[in-house]
Formats: sequence, C-alpha cells, structure tokens
Amino acid sequence: MPFKFEKTEIEDVIVVTPQVFGDYRGFFSETYKKSVFEENGIKDDFRQDNHSKSSKGVLRGLHYQLNPKAQAKLVRCVKGKILDVAVDIRKNSKTFGKWVKRVLSEENKQMLYIPEGFAHGFVVLSDEAEFLYKVSNEYSPEHDRGIRWNDSDINIDWEINFEPNLSEKDIKQPFLKDVTELL
Repeated sequence: MPFKFEKTEIEDVIVVTPQVFGDYRGFFSETYKKSVFEENGIKDDFRQDNHSKSSKGVLRGLHYQLNPKAQAKLVRCVKGKILDVAVDIRKNSKTFGKWVKRVLSEENKQMLYIPEGFAHGFVVLSDEAEFLYKVSNEYSPEHDRGIRWNDSDINIDWEINFEPNLSEKDIKQPFLKDVTELL
C-alpha cells in the first residue's frame, strides 16, 4: 500500500505516512490517491490546494471556517520542520477542546488529516518552512474564524521557548470560551 494510516489521540485526526521510493537520483512518493484515502475513511472532496512559506518562529493559527464552508484539511511540510496542531471545536464531541499535535517535516514526509470541526495551526521550528495543504472547501472570508493560539483553557504545548511571530489577525483572535460560532 502506498500509505500508512494511523489514528491519533483524537480518533478522527489521522497521521498519513506515504511510501517513499528513493535512489541516487532523489525520491518519488504519491502524496494523495483518492481511492486509497476513501478505503481508509477519508472521503472528503478536496477543492483547493494552498502553499505557504514562513520563517522560524512564525505561528499561524488557530484557524477554521464555519458551515457551510467548513474545511477538512490534509497538511504536510515539504521544506523544513513545523509543529502542527489540530483542536477539536465540535460542540457535541467527547473530545471538545482537546488537541493533537505532530511534527511534520521534509524528512518524515508525514501528513496530518484534519476533519471538519477542528481549528488548525502550526509553528515553524526550522529556519524556514514550506507548508502544503488540501482543503475540502474553498476559502471564504465571511466564514473565516479563529481561536487564540495560547488559550489557557485549551493549554496547547507548542514546545517552543520563544515568543512566536504572529499576524495582527492571530493576535486578536478570541478565546474558545468567548467564541459563539462553532461547528
């Protein structure tokens, strides 16, 4: 099989490890194959691909979109190293407010599948990082929302010993307890 699928602490968030074929010329791997993903329970219809580049210390998130434009994501780091975080914000979930984190890097080539109903963010651990991700709905500014990255009720361990570089938007995000629009 070209992929290994592993459940995380929150069952709906899945680590996907592609099979990599390497030799003296470099490597090849499939990064997405709809039929195999569907066989393993990931049935989203991905509609947009995104690519971001960030320098060390940049923290992006925690972002999500409201229904009917909620997004499932398939994320990966193709250059450098990041710590990726998904927070369950499904109001009726037994894991509401809980989070999953994984290091994604160009070395491990792992991906993280994050279903709808999760806020997502990452912090760059290497000098720079390039981050690619598929989303199941196109970006919709009117449905775009976020949660404060350092919300003490969520208490994410970002594994950093520095103040992250944040956008103005992310600095002003509300705390989870103050959010009225969730999934």
